[in-house]
Amino acid sequence: MATISSAPAPGMQQIDLSKLNLHQLAQLKQQLDQELNVFQDSLQTLKLAQGKFVESGESVEKITPQTKGKTVLVPLTGSMYVPGTIVDTDNVIIDIGTGYYAQKDIEGGKDFFKRKVEFVTEQMEKIQALAVEKSKAREAICMMLEMKLQAQKPSTS
Repeated sequence: MATISSAPAPGMQQIDLSKLNLHQLAQLKQQLDQELNVFQDSLQTLKLAQGKFVESGESVEKITPQTKGKTVLVPLTGSMYVPGTIVDTDNVIIDIGTGYYAQKDIEGGKDFFKRKVEFVTEQMEKIQALAVEKSKAREAICMMLEMKLQAQKPSTS
């Protein structure tokens, strides 16, 4: 008996694929395709965020007492930068999200970005695990669709 089940996810139920007709199987496959696309888009977005957090953490690590007085480019927008001078090598101002900023010492800034990278990585791993489960379910549906289509063909002997 071909069934799909997502036991780890609460609220999910087991489905006996052999009891579904071709139309229902096709709809279920289409739904899983859409969910897999959403997972893929989410993974791409998280990968970009992860890269930005890693880059920000590396930037904070480059601030040392020797960088005091050096000129840097400060981003105003995603594509506009202005020159600035480093005057405080003990503290940084970081974007903590939704337009809020916080002043942290260098170690606090490094820790913030390290925790962000770890959090995003965990979320990516969770999404990848869900995507693997959905892919397995999709494969089972495709196999059942193929079996039902073969069974409908008239046999020529």
